[in-house]
Amino acid sequence: MPVIHVPLSAGPAAVEYDRTGTGPGVVLVHGTGATREQWLPLTDAVADRFTVVAPDYSGSGGTTDHGGPLTLADLADEVLAAADHAGLDRFHLVGHSLGAAIATHLAAHRPERVRSLLLHAGWVHTDTRMRAEFTHWLDLLRTDAAHGTAQFARMLPLAALGPRYWERTDTAANEELVQALATTLAPGTARQTEVDLSVDLRPVLGRITAPTLVLASAHDQIIGADQQRALLAGIRDSRYQEIDAGHGAPGEDPAGFAALIAGFLDERRAADASATGDAQGAPAGPAVAARA
Repeated sequence: MPVIHVPLSAGPAAVEYDRTGTGPGVVLVHGTGATREQWLPLTDAVADRFTVVAPDYSGSGGTTDHGGPLTLADLADEVLAAADHAGLDRFHLVGHSLGAAIATHLAAHRPERVRSLLLHAGWVHTDTRMRAEFTHWLDLLRTDAAHGTAQFARMLPLAALGPRYWERTDTAANEELVQALATTLAPGTARQTEVDLSVDLRPVLGRITAPTLVLASAHDQIIGADQQRALLAGIRDSRYQEIDAGHGAPGEDPAGFAALIAGFLDERRAADASATGDAQGAPAGPAVAARA
C-alpha cells in the first residue's frame, strides 16, 4: 500500500492511500469517522477510465500521525501529498461531508491543480446549530470511550440516514448496523470532529476556479440547505443537484451515489477532451444516469 510522509502543523503523518485504474486523475476524500473504503463502489465504477487516488487522512484507516490536534489545512495537505505521490498533476476532486470541506479548502488554495470539484454534503462554515451538533458528537464519543458504550453509533443512523432507509429496515437490521458502526468507526473520529467544529471557508470560496457540482442530500439532517446555497453563491462556476438520501448517502444508496458522481466525472472528462481536441479523453460509453 502506498504511503507518503507529510509534515503537519503539530508533527509528521504517514498517509496511506489507494491508487487504482488508469486515465485522468480523480482524488476522493472521505467523511468524518470513515475511511477510504467509503469510495470502493465509486472506484469500481470509474477505474476503467480514471486513475483513482483515495487517501485515509489523519485519524482514519492506515494513516498514522502525531496524535494531537488537527486543522483543515493539515488534512488538505495530506490529500494533496497523496495526489503528488501518486503522480497526479491536475485532477478531479470529490469530497463527502468533512471531505467536502477539505476538498473546498484544497481547491481554493491550489486552484491550478483541480480540474473539477464535486462537494457532497459540504458546508461553508460551522454555524451555531452545527456547532451544537458536533459538540453533541464529541460528548457521545467521550462517553463511549469512558464506558465502552455505543451511543455515537446508535445516534448515527438517526442523524445520517433518510426515509428510504427507515422504510426498508426493521429493528433487528438497524441494531445490526449500529453494532457494525461501533466496531468500524475510525479511531480518530473525535479528532476529526474537532476539525468539523473549526470549518470556516467564507474567506476563500471566491478563489475556486474549478467547475463545481454542489451535491446535496434531499434528507440531510446534519448539513442544512442554507449551507448549500452559500456554496453556490460563493463558487462562481457551480451548479446544484440532489440525491434522494440522507447525509450518509454513500452508505444508504452506494450504487446511486456512485453512478451520479461517475456521470459528473464523465461529463467533465468529455468537456476536457473537447477543449483540448483529445479524442482519447472522451468517455468510453454513455454516463450512467442516477436518481437526483
